[in-house]
Amino acid sequence: VFGGFSADALRDRIVNCEGKVLVVCDGTFRGNKAVPQKATADEALKSCPSVTSVIVVNRVGDKIKCEMTPGRDKWYHEEMAKVDAKCEPEWMDSEDPLFILYTSGSTGQPKGVMHTTGGYLVYGSYTHKIVFDYHDGDIYWCTADLGWVTGHTYILYGPLCNGATSIMFEGVPNYPTYSRFWQVVEKYKVNIFYTAPTAIRAIAKEGDEFVKKCDISSLQTLGTVGEPINPEAWNWYYNLIGRGECPIVDTWWQTETGGILIPPLPGAIDIKPGMATMPFFGVQPVLVDDEGKEFTDTVASGALCIKVPWPGIMRGVYGDPKRFQETYFEQFPGYYVTGDGCRRDKDGYYQITGRIDDVINVSGHRMGTAEVESALVAHKAVAEAAVVGMPHDIKGQGIYAYVTLKTGVEKSDALKKELVAHVRTVIGPIATPDKIQWADGLPKTRSGKIMRRILKKVAANDLGNLGDTSTLADPSVV
Repeated sequence: VFGGFSADALRDRIVNCEGKVLVVCDGTFRGNKAVPQKATADEALKSCPSVTSVIVVNRVGDKIKCEMTPGRDKWYHEEMAKVDAKCEPEWMDSEDPLFILYTSGSTGQPKGVMHTTGGYLVYGSYTHKIVFDYHDGDIYWCTADLGWVTGHTYILYGPLCNGATSIMFEGVPNYPTYSRFWQVVEKYKVNIFYTAPTAIRAIAKEGDEFVKKCDISSLQTLGTVGEPINPEAWNWYYNLIGRGECPIVDTWWQTETGGILIPPLPGAIDIKPGMATMPFFGVQPVLVDDEGKEFTDTVASGALCIKVPWPGIMRGVYGDPKRFQETYFEQFPGYYVTGDGCRRDKDGYYQITGRIDDVINVSGHRMGTAEVESALVAHKAVAEAAVVGMPHDIKGQGIYAYVTLKTGVEKSDALKKELVAHVRTVIGPIATPDKIQWADGLPKTRSGKIMRRILKKVAANDLGNLGDTSTLADPSVV
């Protein structure tokens, strides 16, 4: 699980899977701060009777006081010193569970997504090799957090199955400075670099100097993951980081899919800004309307579903087969329902437009929030934007925009008016934001996804019921 979870979030996950052993660090570093981790675990374990052993890794040492419970807690380095270096592998069946990874549902409790041994490993290793054009000797770096699925599949399982050199990074992109990523690229001569659009936007808004200080000429393939990337960020990434010649693999997939389903294969598929392009081998995406009828025309917009299974598909929601069935297979019977909205262009390229519930219906016009966000971010003053629907007496739903300005830009009502006019010019009057709120930061999960659920509640002035905020990187933003 993600290392920064609150005690409650950790407790819920341990209780759900009835875990017996917990491995934890005494603490971790975030920037130059030592952050306690064992203390959080101890708090969670008060309500977790199934856990009988806790293995503690010494990470921050004497910077944090670490309480040990006799009989239950053991230091990793002390236990390792007592055992033989040779450990026979345990032979597993291909359908034995490999791991459970919890993903936040749109409602209530997180879902334990269960992956199994054979299919997941085959899919993870094969997509890693093909999608990133991995060759022996390449230095590969995925900047994700290990606690979410990108870290599982594309830092650990996929690269290691392929015998790859995979960089693991503990830290943040802006400490000690915004050059941090590029210093790592220069130091290890990274060839393949895989990160999230949110990180790209955060670095881009600080200007180009932090990049230009470093030699990043070793880069050959760039990737993005976690959310659709807006064209401005894509162009910055392509032209500045990739010298206008490195292919960007804009990868679409989910915790539930185990690996990448829609990517542009580098050098084989022509890339377009902000488009996930074409399905991976054997993956059969379809777009369906609200009744579940497939669109047969090439150019279409609808709910993205997958027609046949692939090796990496999740095998269940742990302990809750009914929820598995309801969440992924009931809305449109006969398909795996992704929950994402999608557009297909004349070339058959797929572009993810955001979650289906991130579609706003303004006076009968359906509009993807990603579209309005891209228009706002295209303005020179804007670093990042998040758009949600808000209740509107006349239109049904209005457009509520949270806007983070670039460093040094002054907030003013005049600028709000200018942004409204800009969106009207880019998309049309139908997309006119009804309210713009300045936001110095947006509520994001540790994996960089904007938690729109919270923004919707704030926009609707429903502040008493914000739900689970345990996965936020910085809860104070709310």
